[in-house]
Amino acid sequence: MAASVNDPGTLWTPSALSRRGLLHGLAGAAALAALGPCRVAWAGEAQPRKDAAPLTPLKGRIKQSVSKWCFGKIPWAEFCPAILAMGIKGVDLVGPGDFATLKKYGLVATMISVGGGMSIAKGFNRKENHEMCLAALRKAIEAAAENWYPNVICFSGNRGGLDDATGADNCAEGLKKIAPFAEEKNVTVCLELLNSKVDHKGYMADNTAWAVDVCKMVGSPRVKLLYDIYHMAIMGDKPEEVIPKNIKYIGHFHTGGVPGRNEIDSTQTLDYAAIMKVIAATKYDGWVAHEFLPKSKEPLKSLAEAVRICDV
Repeated sequence: MAASVNDPGTLWTPSALSRRGLLHGLAGAAALAALGPCRVAWAGEAQPRKDAAPLTPLKGRIKQSVSKWCFGKIPWAEFCPAILAMGIKGVDLVGPGDFATLKKYGLVATMISVGGGMSIAKGFNRKENHEMCLAALRKAIEAAAENWYPNVICFSGNRGGLDDATGADNCAEGLKKIAPFAEEKNVTVCLELLNSKVDHKGYMADNTAWAVDVCKMVGSPRVKLLYDIYHMAIMGDKPEEVIPKNIKYIGHFHTGGVPGRNEIDSTQTLDYAAIMKVIAATKYDGWVAHEFLPKSKEPLKSLAEAVRICDV
């Protein structure tokens, strides 16, 4: 059976990468030479263009990505070479309109946004939203699979008076319907955890235990959680304790400084180096995407510092 770029733990040889066409912009022998002797690529790992800025040598235990919207004022033509030089190999929360640019620079779309009416406020916790959510997810999963990208995002929706038990049952019911398609396409659907205290009042998936229960009810390796470290710390999680207990159900991570969602350096309260060591110790092989809002007048320097902090 052919290996899949999205199968967790799948080891890809250079020949397998060539067969799958993941080395866009590189040609034949030059592409293999660029990988270097004994070089292997893990699922979803980007292969930067030969003419891109050289990557900063990293330990690489944590595969790092970044949410473009947080750095939206920086043009793609400046942003992509800059993040490659830092060692970042993916970009989060992008859509098909961004794929050509990402491929040009050898970057992976590490989390694909889903439109079609599904939103933070309007998600799977209400049955009347299921048809809309499923249609949007199916389209996003197809786009991800066609381009060998690993993840698509989804949301619980807001409570709006709905009790959590019913909301969990409804989310699980809806996600069970898309799980077989996600499994067929080797794409992971990630239910995002968000705080309801500060940023997203009323959001239902604001509790790790609640969301893990939803995943357990669905029972699919392709339905997991997007664990946003900032959001869950705001809700009271101690990430170093919660993450290893629930890593089986986590498919993706976001970073952000607490309390202000800014830089993840010493100006905030979380020890991100310690958190990343905990994540690395679990043998997690997915992506960690930076989703903080830089206060610095030099946002790329803030991002480069975040990469260094998380490279444990």
